[in-house]
Amino acid sequence: MYTGMGNPVRDGGVVVSGGVVAAAGSAAELRVNFPQAREVRGGRVIAPPPVNAHTHLDMSLYAFQSLPYFRWIPEVVIAGRHLRGHEGAVVGLDAVRASGASGLGDIVWHPDVMEWLLRESDVPGVAYWEVLDPNPATAQATFEAARARLDAWKKLERPGGMRVGLSPHASYTVSHRLFRLLSEYAAGEGLPMQVHVLEHPSEAELFAGGAGPLAESFLASMRRNGVELSIADVIGREPSPELSAVSYLADLGVLQARPTLIHMVNVTPQDITLVAQAGCTVVTCPRSNANLHCGTFPWQAFAAAGVEVALGTDSVASGETLDIHDEVRAAWALHPELDPRVVVRAAVKGGTRVVGGRVPFIRRGEAWSDLFLWRE
Repeated sequence: MYTGMGNPVRDGGVVVSGGVVAAAGSAAELRVNFPQAREVRGGRVIAPPPVNAHTHLDMSLYAFQSLPYFRWIPEVVIAGRHLRGHEGAVVGLDAVRASGASGLGDIVWHPDVMEWLLRESDVPGVAYWEVLDPNPATAQATFEAARARLDAWKKLERPGGMRVGLSPHASYTVSHRLFRLLSEYAAGEGLPMQVHVLEHPSEAELFAGGAGPLAESFLASMRRNGVELSIADVIGREPSPELSAVSYLADLGVLQARPTLIHMVNVTPQDITLVAQAGCTVVTCPRSNANLHCGTFPWQAFAAAGVEVALGTDSVASGETLDIHDEVRAAWALHPELDPRVVVRAAVKGGTRVVGGRVPFIRRGEAWSDLFLWRE
């Protein structure tokens, strides 16, 4: 049982009278203090509703496919681009709403989807405009176009609706020049950011030596688009064994904008230290990580460093569903070494920190909601 404050407790309970919380805490203590109360089992978890901190709603018409990440990008995401857009986002938002998520962090690829979410979404959170451009020569033009869009979209924000955010796509798909421009702009405007970082082991290979299956796939994709660049051209330095995606972003000053870092599966102890020192939050997507052969998120190491962790479903193409309760169950199964209460707190408190807002407290005098009873 998690009240939204402190840490969850085992064998907890809530006393409800007239639709109002009378007390919350240890079930054993509540039985002593409220002997007249009729006891009803609420389920495995009593807590404020969870937050889905990382989604790709506009990919909701894709079919789920499990492939190594470096194949999944060209064979699923790029090959299915014709499926992305407003129709998929509508289907996705309906699924998030039906899951009972109290907040949402969505990566937006299509401008029509951004305007629709800002005008109409009844699920609060952040809509992050996704920017990709690995070519340093076009960094200024890409930045100016993104800034113009973001400045216009900020005028569409509504109280209780979604806010505008920014997502430089990944550590290796945005040039070093563009990363600096975007992160400085986000920091100056107070825009929340999300960046995909170290999802698959091949991303670490890319920074360490400029090679590996992800580097090969990425360079081949650029060549197909008529762009001849090396990894060194994109990141502004030669890859080296001492370089990681996290240290690279730290050196660029990107971490100073305190972005939320997505996935972070294939990290080093030094990476975790840098993230903790910068005060960044991390979102893990356990099902997507497993389905794309990425590895297992080192949750205990991040927790030991004091890094706030949140949960996200990613897209249906990699995570299977947009139900955050499915992700909680997957996290329990894929992280048996973790106390289940850590996952509950991450889904509520960690997710709220990512997308903003306020966690509703379950405490004396507060209104009771049946949404506090998570389904089995």
